[in-house]
Amino acid sequence: MEFGFTEREELLRKSIAEFAEREIAPLVEKMETEGEFDPCLIPKLAQMGILGIITPPEYGGTGMGHVAKTIVIEEIAKVCPGVGLTLEGHFVCTYLIQTFGTQEQKSRYLPLLTSGEALGSLSVTEPTGGSDVAGIQTRAAKRGNCYVLTGRKCFISNSHLAKIHATLARTGEGSKGLSTFILENTFPGFSLGRKERKMGLRGATTGEIVLQECKVPLDNLVGKEGEGMKQVLATINQAGRPGMAAVALGICYASLVHGARFARERELYGRPISDLQAIQFLLADIYAQAEGAKLLLYRAASLLDHGEDADVEATLAKYMACEAAFKCARQAAEIHGGYSAIKGYTMERLLRDAYVTIPSTGTAQVAKVVLGRHVMKHLHN
Repeated sequence: MEFGFTEREELLRKSIAEFAEREIAPLVEKMETEGEFDPCLIPKLAQMGILGIITPPEYGGTGMGHVAKTIVIEEIAKVCPGVGLTLEGHFVCTYLIQTFGTQEQKSRYLPLLTSGEALGSLSVTEPTGGSDVAGIQTRAAKRGNCYVLTGRKCFISNSHLAKIHATLARTGEGSKGLSTFILENTFPGFSLGRKERKMGLRGATTGEIVLQECKVPLDNLVGKEGEGMKQVLATINQAGRPGMAAVALGICYASLVHGARFARERELYGRPISDLQAIQFLLADIYAQAEGAKLLLYRAASLLDHGEDADVEATLAKYMACEAAFKCARQAAEIHGGYSAIKGYTMERLLRDAYVTIPSTGTAQVAKVVLGRHVMKHLHN
């Protein structure tokens, strides 16, 4: 088992870190205040090749894979976790289309997604709940040369930004009655609902999508009717959860950096508080949690790059990384003392950001169900 990055991956990490400091950092306060992603970043992300990092070159991407995607999201999330979430929302859309779409769908949509002409989203969650995918209520009925979709989607990343939405709807009954459709935001009957005012990850736009007899061409059905459940779960497991884990990992290391920096600069009794054993213990805990989450996440990403099944590993990485992010941010906030409760201080923002990662792309309880079933099936002997 290898634990290091290739020279190409190290160069990628360095270039993305520099890009994030140069282009994203100056916009963090603005996005935090407005509570949404700044679209001026889209062409810059495209120019860096970020939007097509997992998409094959024949569709305009770089095809660097899941480890590279993880590096990109992690480095950007160190500066602004909300932008990391925006990328995660985009990548789940591109992953679903390039994995399950027809040749015509790939040729039509992937170049738009990789070039920055269009941002993508995955629209699954509904007001009745997000964890119960089989309980989706949005309906899709075939009428003549199109499908007509009616329903409402909520908590959708990139809702008001994306031009292309991979959307789950019901074409039959039960878990085998779900199908995936590619929607464009210009389709008749497609409209936007409210934008959510999140407590954290405010650099990402999140909101509702409303479908009122939205007309979707027959050719925009992904695969066959009834395959939607399989497609969406695979996408969440192999792109969504690792992507959210990468956002959380960025928060872990940002907490470590800001905690250590504050400890060196803050003096108490004429000495920097970094000399205090209590502060060193907090930093040690943050470092240990960040490194543990890193190993779990990059193991899952490496398995995916080798074409192996990584559903359990990705779920474990997402669960542990998001829990670690909140613990790391809380402990770094303790180092900052009262400053961590003041608006405008980075740790105040990171603490809120970390909390919001926990229910995103599957709650901690859903992860425990997956992991518990794995234990009982494979490890109970």
